[in-house]
Amino acid sequence: MRLRALLDTDALGLRLLGGEDELDRTVRGVMTTDLKDPSRYLSGGELVLTGLAWRHDSGDSEPFVRILAGAGVAALAAGEAEQGDIPDDLVLACTRHRLPLFAVNESVAFATITEHVVRQVSGERAGDLAAVVDRHRRMMTSGPAGGGPDVVLDLLGSDLDLRAWVLSPTGRPVAGAERNGPGLPAGVCAKLAAEHLAASRTGRRGPHRVAVGPTTYSLFPIRSSGRAAAASRDVRETVLSDWLLAVEADAGDWPEERLDLLQGVTQLISVERDRRDAARSVRRRLAQEVLELVQTGAAPAEIAARLRVAAPVLLPGLGAAPHWQVVVARVEWDGGDIEGGPVAQSLLEEILVDPLSTGPEHSDRIAVAHTGDEAIALVPLPAVSSEHDGSESGLLADSLLEAVRDPLSAGLNDDGRLTLGVSAAVHSAEGLRGALEEARHARRVAAARPGRVCAAGHQELASHVLLLPFVPDDVRRAFTARLLDPLRDYDRRHRAELIPTLEAFLDCDGSWTRCATRLHLHVNTLRYRVGRIEQLTGRDLSRLEDKLDFFLALRMS
Repeated sequence: MRLRALLDTDALGLRLLGGEDELDRTVRGVMTTDLKDPSRYLSGGELVLTGLAWRHDSGDSEPFVRILAGAGVAALAAGEAEQGDIPDDLVLACTRHRLPLFAVNESVAFATITEHVVRQVSGERAGDLAAVVDRHRRMMTSGPAGGGPDVVLDLLGSDLDLRAWVLSPTGRPVAGAERNGPGLPAGVCAKLAAEHLAASRTGRRGPHRVAVGPTTYSLFPIRSSGRAAAASRDVRETVLSDWLLAVEADAGDWPEERLDLLQGVTQLISVERDRRDAARSVRRRLAQEVLELVQTGAAPAEIAARLRVAAPVLLPGLGAAPHWQVVVARVEWDGGDIEGGPVAQSLLEEILVDPLSTGPEHSDRIAVAHTGDEAIALVPLPAVSSEHDGSESGLLADSLLEAVRDPLSAGLNDDGRLTLGVSAAVHSAEGLRGALEEARHARRVAAARPGRVCAAGHQELASHVLLLPFVPDDVRRAFTARLLDPLRDYDRRHRAELIPTLEAFLDCDGSWTRCATRLHLHVNTLRYRVGRIEQLTGRDLSRLEDKLDFFLALRMS
């Protein structure tokens, strides 16, 4: 709004004392102050209201006005309630610095002026932003997108003073991470994503308001506008793939017009998301073709030829087929009425991204296919040197899920489960079939573990850990009860801590000195406890066979 519009509003009780030539200045906000130096609170364009409590003599006016002019404020309005007429020295100082000066009638409260300015400015900004958003939407529906979600977030920042980010369901920043100053910490992103997924699973309508420390965020779902999403009847089909818009503000007291505007913004971003998914379809088709060749036992030469076609798409600019890793994921919902493959596919495309990367085009080097409840990713790796077998390079199962476990657990709620297996790296097409089976077997190991989100890697397939999940439950219970129940009963009665002592003793490879040091015990006390363990169980902890039985019992318990 313009200063001239304020002067023309009789209810504000403003009288112009100087600055007739500056009335076309734009007012972007309002601030009330009686500080001698309010510069730290000024950003430019404000109408400054003051009761003149800062003025003790005529020499105070010049520095005060100089500070305001230097900060780029639009005008100064001084109240007449305290000192009556506005002092001449203040009028002269404003004239020297070309700062428009208004007198505020004593019958008008500063709150009245503030409310009027805020209402007018907010309304105009919302209207301007709505027009820009509408124009951007029309451009996007008629041609290529221009700038992606960051363009819209820039508008929210510049026109509505709103800091906002687009986050993936795992909490990874898709847009807004750099353009809004310091980005959101990873922990905050993960918490916002988890809260959003939890709210979506309960059916609550957005925006969802979340407090993280002293800051309140409003979370707006960004749902796909494609046909698949329109046909979806169950939130579980899309909840783990939808983006969200996180706004650093409390939308609880927003007017309907602003809420509608933000809903329009989410629709605009969803168009960008659909375009990204359409571009990703090429990589998905390539993955599906290679997967079918591998599973049907095609000749390695045929698979290698297909990989040579895929490499330029998956690794643009490198020009050579890399080594590959296979990752298998499975999403299962209670009841079995929801196909988990598409959900697992979207999740793998997100999980396999470097967590430090940002932007919507994050998976241009990942190809994921799906079948049934299972999704399979072909992950190209940089070529490793000849003296390495590649087994130590590439992805690790635990690290893949470490940063996303909490958000995904919230989205899976109490009726969903994600299990994931990772193969070793292979050098050629001949190794892909074995890598696929290895990844599937690792996923079955993960599925035998408790928890909503579990993973296992190829390293575990050469360990006793591989065998334990497949021990029948009745055998497992009988074996552990025979060895451990006498110790647990004794611990309950005497608080002797025999189970922790046994665990530490085995972990220290039977070293009395190291185990006593770890438990902060005298060696004689440790010998007494181990003797009690042997007496209660009839076993001898100096024998390898008995040590191994205890070790397995503890792992299976």
